[in-house]
This record gives sequence, structure tokens and C-alpha cells, in this order.
Amino acid sequence: MENVGLSDTLHKMPSELSGGMKKRASLARTIVVDPMIMLYDEPTTGLDPVTSDGISALINDVQKKYKTSSIIITHDIECARATADRIIMLQDGEVYMEGSINDFENSDDELIQSFFKE
Repeated sequence: MENVGLSDTLHKMPSELSGGMKKRASLARTIVVDPMIMLYDEPTTGLDPVTSDGISALINDVQKKYKTSSIIITHDIECARATADRIIMLQDGEVYMEGSINDFENSDDELIQSFFKE
């Protein structure tokens, strides 16, 4: 629990945890089994921007500390920017584009621009 910033919450009931704390607790349960690959499904959904940034930073920390690979499924472009070295964008269930964040940010494609241009 210390590795995910929850040392001071060990005495709390699950119903007393915030959304961000619950996501951190879920991550702690996964770390225990020492996985080679971590799958995150919408890790920042429902969180405020500050907590979302913290979860993205935690994902990066876990990758480095535990030498895991991560697959992150997200609609949160800021989370993708903060955590991904490669992105695969799906459209209608098919791979629409694959590349680095720079590839996406520099794309002239209208659909890509609608997601990645600020």
C-alpha cells in the first residue's frame, strides 16, 4: 500500500475510500502478483484533473519500479500523453492509426486532429 500512496488508509473500509484511492488500491492488488504486463482499463475515468494526473504519474512509477509493460485503454488524451510511448487508435473496431504521441500530434488527418490538437 505504501508503493501506491495508501499507507495511511489501511484502517479504512472500502466505502470510505475516494475514487482515486480505490484505483490505487486496485493497482496495489495487481502489483502483489508481480505481473509482466499491466492492463489499465480507463484508469482516470471519473476522476478530477489533479487526481487523474496523479494516477498517470503512478502508472509511470509502477512501470519503472516493477519493470512492467502497460496496456492502457483510455479516452483521456492527457493520460495517453503522460503515459504512452506508442498509441493505437481504433475507429469502428479497426486500427485507424498507430504511432508515437508526436506522430498523432503532427498528423494532418481530421479525425486525429479532433482528438489530439488543443
